[in-house]
Amino acid sequence: MYETGTALAVRAFHVMPGMPPPEGERHSHDYRLDVVVRREDLDERGMVVDLDLLEEGLRRAAAQVEDQDLERIQPADAQAVTVEVFARWLHGELADALGALPGATLAVRVWENPDAFGGYTAPLGASSSS
Repeated sequence: MYETGTALAVRAFHVMPGMPPPEGERHSHDYRLDVVVRREDLDERGMVVDLDLLEEGLRRAAAQVEDQDLERIQPADAQAVTVEVFARWLHGELADALGALPGATLAVRVWENPDAFGGYTAPLGASSSS
């Protein structure tokens, strides 16, 4: 399995309702966003995915939440934006940016500190939306 990936850091804010402070109050995290596209075979250019396209998609997604409250990306069925919810949102943003890549899988990890992350992985074989 071939892999191509990139990462960046973004500061954003959130609240975990019903939790004691500091989690129960608006607070920030310096999140690390790791994204990896995997495929068994390389494309006609010898790539898993165009790394410039992947990096640009990640930068655009991160710009939407940089120094913002993550409530802006909270789905209606979630009580809060957890690292898992954040990862699913990011996957949707990148899937839209990358388009269909038959046989490819996109894995996203959102690290809220050096030791803890949430993730989401799904195929990029068909057009996706978040």
